[in-house]
Amino acid sequence: MGCFFSKRRKEAKGDAQGGAGQDPPAADEEKPPPQYSWDQRAKVDPKDYTFSGLKDETVGRLPGKVAGQQFVIQDCENCNIYIFDHSATITIDDCTSCRIFLGPVKGSVFFRDCKDCKCVVACQQFRTRDCRKLEVFLCCATQPIIESSTGMKFGCFQYYYPELALQFKDAGLSIFNNTWSNIHDFTPVSGENNWSLLPEDAIVQDYVPLPTSEELKAIRISTDTMKSIIPITRGGRQKRSEESCLAVFFAGDYTTANARKLIDEMTGKGFLLVQTKEVSMKAEDAQRVFQQSASDFIPSLEKGPVVALEFNGDGAVEGCRSIINDVFSGTKVFVSENKASASQDVDSFYNFADMQMGM
Repeated sequence: MGCFFSKRRKEAKGDAQGGAGQDPPAADEEKPPPQYSWDQRAKVDPKDYTFSGLKDETVGRLPGKVAGQQFVIQDCENCNIYIFDHSATITIDDCTSCRIFLGPVKGSVFFRDCKDCKCVVACQQFRTRDCRKLEVFLCCATQPIIESSTGMKFGCFQYYYPELALQFKDAGLSIFNNTWSNIHDFTPVSGENNWSLLPEDAIVQDYVPLPTSEELKAIRISTDTMKSIIPITRGGRQKRSEESCLAVFFAGDYTTANARKLIDEMTGKGFLLVQTKEVSMKAEDAQRVFQQSASDFIPSLEKGPVVALEFNGDGAVEGCRSIINDVFSGTKVFVSENKASASQDVDSFYNFADMQMGM
């Protein structure tokens, strides 16, 4: 009886602790660790985002294969290298005689100890150090910087493939913000010029050829200047006329398309596109830039950034106003009133824009 009573007491005790028919949890049983979103991300293999030690090869990455990661190119010789995607940052170290295409880079592109390379680059920041004889078709949102570098030549980025517009957006870059010719030499040498501009008629394909590998040939590339995702600007080259004209489109559903249309119309008539800019404005900025017309445009500034275009050529103001009236009659656009005020309009806007962008 005593044993029976003792057993019943143990069962009752067990029932009170863990429920009928259940064993108490083992003392050494551990709860599974909590799962966080960053633990579930796919692991990044640095080798997938590196080209290193290559010679006489053609290599690249297709759209979607970099997807905003950092990329490294190093110790390559006589290679054709193509990154057809957007990335975070890219460093290029110790490369010689390479042809390189870099799709939109959200941050910086940094060339170090490279020589005799030809490149097409789009980025937020561009810098070189200890480089020699680089020829670069560049789109850069901020002022490009060279340091301890010689024989540098620059032209305006000109390139197209179907995925490129979305890649610019993913990288946070505007196709209208391009300071490709406004180079700052961090280590100038008295009496010498470490950089110059490529010829106006320079053709990208003569510098960076189209890829020939079967994988990369699938990209539908065009280096035709008329198809370039980036408007081809004259930049720092000498203007052909004393007359310039400022046209400003305000944010809306078709701002980019309207700006591209005006560029096509004006350049088709022989006028030069000098520079472009996309920037946000406040009411006080409008007062300074648009002066007497400011009240007409201030309500439109709350909708988003404006896109500004500078055209150059004899008759640019009259030609631009005529196209605006004929083609954009229902669109709100600021255009220089006359030849006398045009230069001041251009200077006022771009001085404001440069300060806004920290240049």
